[in-house]
Amino acid sequence: MRRLSIVCLAVVGLAAPVRAGEKDGDWTKLFNGKDLKGWRIFLDPRKKDAVPENIFQVKEGIIVCEGSVFGYLITDKEYDNYVLTVKWRWGKRLPEKGTPNSGVFVHVNGPDKIWPKAVEAQLMSGHAGDFWLVDGFKLTVDPKRQDPKVARHFNRMETTKAVENPIGEWNTYLITCKGDNIRLEINGQLVNEGTMAELTRGKILLQSEGAEIHFKDVMLKAAK
Repeated sequence: MRRLSIVCLAVVGLAAPVRAGEKDGDWTKLFNGKDLKGWRIFLDPRKKDAVPENIFQVKEGIIVCEGSVFGYLITDKEYDNYVLTVKWRWGKRLPEKGTPNSGVFVHVNGPDKIWPKAVEAQLMSGHAGDFWLVDGFKLTVDPKRQDPKVARHFNRMETTKAVENPIGEWNTYLITCKGDNIRLEINGQLVNEGTMAELTRGKILLQSEGAEIHFKDVMLKAAK
């Protein structure tokens, strides 16, 4: 009986939640599953009646971005040389016209605005894994994948199987920022990479851009 009790306690210990900023093996949780500690909300200042807490909420261990107002959730701290993982899925409130859109920004620098200087790892449905170079950010990406209509947009790589899961299902982003290199993987597939990033340190941002989107398991570890 005593041996069984010890085993049970060990299992309970392994299952204990990790607070934001604490270690979970090699990973550090940026989202604690309970509240937005370690993050702050910025919304389009032209939307003076918008309530930040209505746009970004935590429900059942998930960050729920209602999406009706442009803005973002941004980390308090800056980071460099890391591997970031983020899980996302589209919610029920989607645009009647157009495509559900959002993004994960890395190396965010400068003042709050729509949108700050950064590299956007695109989340738009059907285009997750594209690069957008925001506010003049410089990154070298294969010119063959550059959008002929928008110079700062680079399409994801062609793959032999589907990149994204159906709307409503969870997807996993793995974003590696090592030195001046940025590498994007979605659901285990390499989908984009860039080199010679002009900035290699900054904040991390989750975007609100017109559609309901959910985030969870936001963690990072040191890039090796």
